[in-house]
Amino acid sequence: MEKNQYIVALEIGSSKIVGAIAEKSPSGMLTVSHLVEEKHLNSVRYGIVQNVENIKTSINRILKNLEEMVDGQITQTYVGVSGKSLHSVVSEVNRSVQSTEPITKELIDRIINDATRTPIKNYETIDIVPRTFYVDKTETQNPVGQFGSSIKIKVNLIVAKPTLKLNLERVMTFGVSAKGFIVTPLAVGEQILTNSDRKLGCMLVDMGAETTTVSIYKDGSLIYLVTLPLGGRNLTRDITNGLNVLEETAENVKKNINNPLDPNSASDVVIEGVKASNAANYISARTGEIIANINQQLADAGVTAESIQSIVLIGGSAHMGGLAQKLEEAMKIKVRLGQNPTSLNILKNDINKMEYIEVFSLLAKAAEQIEPGETCVKLNDYGGGFNFESNNGTTNTNATTAENHQGAGNQPTDKNGDDKKGKEKRPNRWIKLRTMLNNIMTDPDDNDNE
Repeated sequence: MEKNQYIVALEIGSSKIVGAIAEKSPSGMLTVSHLVEEKHLNSVRYGIVQNVENIKTSINRILKNLEEMVDGQITQTYVGVSGKSLHSVVSEVNRSVQSTEPITKELIDRIINDATRTPIKNYETIDIVPRTFYVDKTETQNPVGQFGSSIKIKVNLIVAKPTLKLNLERVMTFGVSAKGFIVTPLAVGEQILTNSDRKLGCMLVDMGAETTTVSIYKDGSLIYLVTLPLGGRNLTRDITNGLNVLEETAENVKKNINNPLDPNSASDVVIEGVKASNAANYISARTGEIIANINQQLADAGVTAESIQSIVLIGGSAHMGGLAQKLEEAMKIKVRLGQNPTSLNILKNDINKMEYIEVFSLLAKAAEQIEPGETCVKLNDYGGGFNFESNNGTTNTNATTAENHQGAGNQPTDKNGDDKKGKEKRPNRWIKLRTMLNNIMTDPDDNDNE
């Protein structure tokens, strides 16, 4: 009888790390109820790991908490790749073929791999995305099975500075191996955009803490990808520097202004000693700069605004009040907020949030890649059929969450914010098992005589 497979994914961002587990049934159904996140400061800059040891420690805590939830041991995980320097480069490969034999998938794969033979100075190729096929100079969606004397394939090489992936590999050296590295923007584009989006023309904008990734699709294919070194933290730092307040204060002010992109109508309310309208001036100015940079990517990709039917906005900064409307006004393209992948059944309401769209997309993509019979989690086997209650996937119990963990070195706290250090720990499962066995083996009469 086929068993369910467990898939683990990690998304390492500039402000937090998120780990999650999906369970894949033999029929292919994917369910998610276990997710843990941990905030950090300055260990990752622009999506690139800077302090390997800090991030390694944080990931270890996240995985340990996930193991508690599923009552098992995580043996491997899929890791998302994103960050500054990640972008696409167009490459073309031409090949003469035998016109008497049909073009095969194996031939196409070999030609696509040939696209990486010419190295790009100072960059590493992380993935290859086919864009357009031509058989005897005629464009086609699928050349397999066709006959011709020549074939040309245009591909997008997804490249980045070697440090981006190298530091991720260095992070995954504490016992749990990386099953695979998945380019996060590609996974998100595949999982949350519709076929119509990709066919008619769509710009996917992922605005995070320190970077904004722009992916453009047209005629069913990715045609452009770039990562801009601008994000929500730029708005926070502008308030910090301009109004001489702590970054934590500036972040709270930014999140609590009802209309941060309209300084003229911003209220005169004071938030932690900061006048909302003053902060809104900085937020509006910087957001205008970010939108201008996003708009410029259309020209850099060689497309017009008229050829793009929609913009899908995601990321931690995507829900800032008025951002979607401001982006739509500036670019004259309809904007909507992205939704979590429909291929996943997210069982718990407290994790079914748009802020986790990247890690959910990684889980969905990994579920397509994992081989039958493989799994990322080895469940504990107690032999005698004893089942011990686990934490049922909640992120408040024995888990490090964004709400209760503000730095890589902090102690976990309970849902009321109290420090757990020094509190009585829950009994170890093996102690429970030993106690249960002792009770079974003890003679009741002996107890009566004591």
